[in-house]
Amino acid sequence: MTAPRVRGSKKWVLGLSFLVLAACGNRAPDRDLEGYPAKDIYERAEFEISQRDFGDAAFYFGEVERLYPYSDWAKRALVMQAFSYHRDRDYENARVAAQRFLDFYPGDEDAAYAQYLLALSYYDQIEDVGRDQGLTFQALQALRTVIERYPDTEYARSSILKFDLAFDHLAGKEMEIGRYYLKRKHYTAAVNRFRVVVEQFQTTRHTAEALHRLVESYLSLGLIEEAQTAGAILGHNYQSTEWYADSYKLLTGQGLEARAFDNNWLGAVYRQMIRGEWL
Repeated sequence: MTAPRVRGSKKWVLGLSFLVLAACGNRAPDRDLEGYPAKDIYERAEFEISQRDFGDAAFYFGEVERLYPYSDWAKRALVMQAFSYHRDRDYENARVAAQRFLDFYPGDEDAAYAQYLLALSYYDQIEDVGRDQGLTFQALQALRTVIERYPDTEYARSSILKFDLAFDHLAGKEMEIGRYYLKRKHYTAAVNRFRVVVEQFQTTRHTAEALHRLVESYLSLGLIEEAQTAGAILGHNYQSTEWYADSYKLLTGQGLEARAFDNNWLGAVYRQMIRGEWL
């Protein structure tokens, strides 16, 4: 998704001041741009975006805000600086710029985009499922803010999709740890992880496997009724999956059937998921 209000095709050489800027060469932190009009500096930044030099674009947008604070050019430059930093994968500075825009201009029409950029700066850093998931939690919180504050925008629609993917990512983390414990026969620790998936991540694609792994773990622990109840939930909601087929073999191999019992935590899940009894 691209930034708002980036103007389309245009003639970039607009005057002597712009030509001087264009000849400056490599960016230097102490470059003196005082005296150049805000419009020319802003358009140089747009030119850098067209050349995909996003780091230089962020620098020039920053100079607009520094030299012409509180101007309309500065407001536009700040959200564009956040965009440029994000495209340059400088996520920390993207967050800083986006948050500053939200602090200074909370009611602006570009506030939704700034909030979305802030969320993306977390979301785009989500690591492989085996890594620490702190950024995933932050991404979820920031995406939820976009959805709740700006529900009628295109950014909210995109955030809903990304929220679902990040939510699934967290469930995948729990599954990976649970499988690790199960493989090493630490069954109680494995159950704790699979339980989190069943109770907190029911809408993700991992629920069916989590129920099957609970059947495995509980049978290994000798907790027959819990295993049967997990199998009953699996059979009701995911009967066509390979996970139910595997659980069915495990249960029938021990002369058992998939059957719900009320005297365990899975019994409560069964009542909620199957019978719709939430109280």
